[in-house]
Amino acid sequence: MNKLKTYFNWSTGKDSALALHYLLKDKNYNIEHLLTSVNRQHNRVSMHGLRRELLQEQIKSLNLPYSTIELPEQPSMQEYEGLMEKEVSQLQQQGFTHAAFGDIFLEDLRKYREQQLSALNVKAVFPLWKKDTRQLLTEFIDLGFKSILICVKSDLLDSAFAGRIIDKDFIKDLPPNVDVCGENGEFHTFCFDGPIFKNPIPFEVGEKVYREYKTPKSDSCSTEPVKSNSGFWFCDLLPVKNNQF
Repeated sequence: MNKLKTYFNWSTGKDSALALHYLLKDKNYNIEHLLTSVNRQHNRVSMHGLRRELLQEQIKSLNLPYSTIELPEQPSMQEYEGLMEKEVSQLQQQGFTHAAFGDIFLEDLRKYREQQLSALNVKAVFPLWKKDTRQLLTEFIDLGFKSILICVKSDLLDSAFAGRIIDKDFIKDLPPNVDVCGENGEFHTFCFDGPIFKNPIPFEVGEKVYREYKTPKSDSCSTEPVKSNSGFWFCDLLPVKNNQF
């Protein structure tokens, strides 16, 4: 049976890493491309705030072709969808029939993705869908993946969580109102090691910065929409030049 030619929507975080791990082992799919949204003004991954250089180091270690959607600082829905449609259309013309995501249980987001892709004759794939988030994160750790929190929602998590490595103590320390995988946008991560990488991604921990974002005038088009005025703590990660971690 011919494998389904698939591109993966790579966010740089733990859910993307685990979902990609699943698909790379799945005989039905052939992952041939990674796609990431980047804020072109700040040169950082959208929502996560990760520097472009570290995204590029990840991609190098994954050894897969990739492209970016270069977004303005605060794109409207129309701008976002136009840029996304342009990129996906190019991938579809290259023979890609499926697009994979690391989403777990956000029904509205899944429906949105499926509707947008359906218009371009591309099918959405969700390898983590409806799995228990505690079990997923435990599996992530047990497989040898490593990640660090680089963005936390300030009304749900203390600034001390920004810059924390995900381990089993982290799971124990999370408040009960925070999803273990941060699926509701409570936190975002940078995955820097694991079985899908040829080598760990070296980095240094930089400063913590607090930022607030205004409520969008329309529904957000990002992977975890901001639903109200929200404050976030960001932990800046700095690329290093040597090959030793």
